[in-house]
Amino acid sequence: MNEDFLIGLISQNAIYLLGAIFLIVIIFKGVHIVPQSEKFVIERFGRLHSVLGPGINFIVPLLDAVAHRISILERQLPSASQDAITKDNVLVQIDTSVFYRITEPEKTVYRIRDVDAAIATTVAGIVRAEIGKMDLDEVQSNRTQLIGQIQASVEDAVDDWGIEVTRAEILDVNLDQATRDAMLQQLNAERARRAQVTEAEGSKRAVELSADAELYAAEQIAKARRIQADAEAYATEVVAKAIHENGIEAAQYQVALKQVEALNALGNGEGKQTIVLPAHAIEAFGDAFKLLKGGK
Repeated sequence: MNEDFLIGLISQNAIYLLGAIFLIVIIFKGVHIVPQSEKFVIERFGRLHSVLGPGINFIVPLLDAVAHRISILERQLPSASQDAITKDNVLVQIDTSVFYRITEPEKTVYRIRDVDAAIATTVAGIVRAEIGKMDLDEVQSNRTQLIGQIQASVEDAVDDWGIEVTRAEILDVNLDQATRDAMLQQLNAERARRAQVTEAEGSKRAVELSADAELYAAEQIAKARRIQADAEAYATEVVAKAIHENGIEAAQYQVALKQVEALNALGNGEGKQTIVLPAHAIEAFGDAFKLLKGGK
């Protein structure tokens, strides 16, 4: 009797223990803590059931299972190079890099197998299409605009995959050697043309400055002559006015003054202390002195 009771008690405790273990397993399987950088895709009987976000989540054990753990961090595709032909038939090699992140994991895991390869292929096709619409000079000078167009086109193409393209970059635009040589020759020719234009403009400017200088000099000479003529005219006017007002005596006075000045100049010269003059000249000077004395 005691043995049967003991056996029953042990059996009952074992059942309780198994029940507790089962309950612990159920709870462990039903509770999931999702990291901040991930999302869990839950399947029920092989079909998509839900997507668990960061934090504590509960699922139905034995019915639901975590099928995919998807990182939602931003990713960078490996740098890729693709050949493209511009609108003016120049072969270029474009090095690109794309950054993206998964926003809807349920679309990514069920609609595309290899996300990186799919995006790389899409980018290559879009780059070739966009480059084909532009000349080489436009590719070089409008790189920012080209990057924006590529990013917008890639975003439209991958929208059904639950992906957001955060950034697209053109790392480099490479040309073949023949094209580089041709561009170098063109650049040298353009530099030579600019040098010739600069030299011609300098020569033209020098001629213009020389002509301006000559014109200025001629204007100054003409102005000086005009001033001198105005002065002589003024002096003549003054003399004429004096003769008109004072008669012939004013004219004789001026002549006498000039004769005295000439005599002083002759007397002050070196080696000319003795001066021989005709008699009529002495009389003329005498008359001059009388006029000067009378004038005073």
